[in-house]
Amino acid sequence: MQSRTAAAPLTAGTTASGGAPEGAPALPPRISWGAVIAGGIVAVTVGAMLNVLGVAVGFTTMDPATPGESPSATTLGLMSGIWLLVANLIGLGIGGWVAARLSGTADDTDGVLHGLSVWAVGFLLSAVLLGSAVSGATGAAMRGASAVLGSAGQAVGQAAQAVAPQLTSADPNAMLDRMQQALQTGGDPAAMNSEQRRAEMAQILGQRVTQGDFQGGQRDRLAQLVAAEYGIPPQEANNRISQMEQQARDAAARAETQAREAAEAASNAAATGAYWLFTAMILGAVAAVLGARIGTRHMVAHRAYT
Repeated sequence: MQSRTAAAPLTAGTTASGGAPEGAPALPPRISWGAVIAGGIVAVTVGAMLNVLGVAVGFTTMDPATPGESPSATTLGLMSGIWLLVANLIGLGIGGWVAARLSGTADDTDGVLHGLSVWAVGFLLSAVLLGSAVSGATGAAMRGASAVLGSAGQAVGQAAQAVAPQLTSADPNAMLDRMQQALQTGGDPAAMNSEQRRAEMAQILGQRVTQGDFQGGQRDRLAQLVAAEYGIPPQEANNRISQMEQQARDAAARAETQAREAAEAASNAAATGAYWLFTAMILGAVAAVLGARIGTRHMVAHRAYT
């Protein structure tokens, strides 16, 4: 017996090897943006609702009237962080389930991709809401500061009005002579009055702060002024200036050390916060994917009985 095989005719959309020709139309999209947006909104809403519940529970545990009954700040911070993470994970899991269910897909990969889309949309919505909250708080703080400054300006104006009659009644020539005497520097410290000596001492010390050290004969001049002002020997004046310089150097060193420690602490805190945020985002993606896998529809095969 001779067996014959019938060759399948080639259609316009196929080639002899069975593949699609180059330039063939792509597969239709299988994402439902309506389902993704709905899932993202549900995720953010559920997370916010659970966070509000956490705030209510946290305030319930506090008892300011009874010393020692309220939890410590460290405990409250730790519990708040844990509850914030759990609330977001629950919200993302429910949002992923909603998106996969509403998409109508029966493919697990499509369901997972819908869950990841919900995760991304949820974090974007959370960032927008957080930015709006921060902007509102900043605006309220600026308005409060403006009100305080306005009140302070009004008080200064009233004080100036109260003092104005005294200023106008003073002798202008006497005030001018007093200012000129305060500006006279460089003379014999013993022949200068106390106001002149103090004015020159303040000038030298101000230059010492800005320059970082005494320049030229400023230190000797300061010693002469101190000796004449306080009636002490020149050696004692030099000792006082040396003590002042040592205290200034110690204060500058302490300030530099504290600034470095504060910068290091801020850097470590920022790095730790970034690591925790990255971990929370990874866990959020996992929760959204698990919720989408659970919400993905499954096809049920029906058997035909004869």
